Amino acid sequence: MKVNKTISAVVVIAGLCLVIVAKMLKLPDTGNQETKTKLTQPQVDIQAQMNWPMFHGGQSLLGIAAGSLPDSLQLLWKFKTGGEIKSSPAIEDNLVFIGSADANVYAVDLEKGHKVWTYPTGDAVEATPCVVDGGVYIGSSDNFLYALDANSGQLKFKYETNGQILGAANWTRSPDGKSIWILVGSYDNTLYCLDSKSGKLMWKYETANYINGSPAVGEGIVTFGGCDAMIHIVSLIDGSEIKQIDSGSFIAASAAIFEGRVYVGNYDNVFLSADIDSGKIVWKYTGSEYPFFSSPAVDRNVVIFGGRDNRLHCVRRDNGKPVWTFKALDEIDSSPVICGDKVVVGSEDGRLYMVRLADGSKVWSYEIGQPVSSSPAVARGMVIVGSGDGYLYAFGQKR
Repeated sequence: MKVNKTISAVVVIAGLCLVIVAKMLKLPDTGNQETKTKLTQPQVDIQAQMNWPMFHGGQSLLGIAAGSLPDSLQLLWKFKTGGEIKSSPAIEDNLVFIGSADANVYAVDLEKGHKVWTYPTGDAVEATPCVVDGGVYIGSSDNFLYALDANSGQLKFKYETNGQILGAANWTRSPDGKSIWILVGSYDNTLYCLDSKSGKLMWKYETANYINGSPAVGEGIVTFGGCDAMIHIVSLIDGSEIKQIDSGSFIAASAAIFEGRVYVGNYDNVFLSADIDSGKIVWKYTGSEYPFFSSPAVDRNVVIFGGRDNRLHCVRRDNGKPVWTFKALDEIDSSPVICGDKVVVGSEDGRLYMVRLADGSKVWSYEIGQPVSSSPAVARGMVIVGSGDGYLYAFGQKR
């Protein structure tokens, strides 16, 4: 999820994180760095996954897909909406869910690419749908979180905040295990926890600035980066603060949780790993002169994330040392996905890329022609992604 760019200048006002970014100057192409560790398969143990029900695939936002992808993908179908797509798709039970700048939420048939239902909101939808327990939960720039029936698109409830909702919702079970709670951040500086059936507010957590990304859930806590520069670690039970970790600059990206650590990049060109228990920063990666708006894919050995220096960065998970970089032709705000021995990511250069996990070498690309800031969803051997041309694209092998 990215903050909109407009002409010529970057304006940063104290206490304000809605940053208007001019197109960055291009860096010289230094090529891929020498691989420092040999990786042929992702090391995270995951169950066979037929769905991709939310942003970055699951509650901890790790960006890991089950199965594998061939060395070449073919366009299976594309679906036209009425506006650009910055939202990232979710996949559940043979349906693809997506938001569009035309203010609609769509459900599209996964196999054929035809529309199943549409629900109109009051403004552009940049957020990614969260699909859980038969419901689709998605925020809009009209300040509302919408709860829709996944099969019919019928409205279950909508909850109004005091700011636009650009980040994806997440979910957790209630402490008694009987209910599902929905977690979502807003530009009113607040993280909300709502009952998934009624929309009742269970608790809320207030910060000092906008919440642009999605909260990550795991290991008994919810965590997210804020435009107040803090990594917030919050109790899932009652929304009380556990601790805050100062990242040093605005955080627009979504963080990931893995084995007691949080991984996220900030606007000051720093990507970092922080320990949840101690509240200390474990390592910092400063291999870019441009901000990070992309959210990381994390496996047992490496962390992979895009940068506004036009590069996809791969670093060691234990110490943040560089492994490789891949050079695109424009910024990478799209969040990468690791699937088997490959990594899939979009770029503002209008292409969808697939590179080797081992060394970052390009395997395949597809030129869409308009910016791809949407993050891919990967499931059932298919890659689904939105584009600035207003189309939702599906790639895979011909059936």
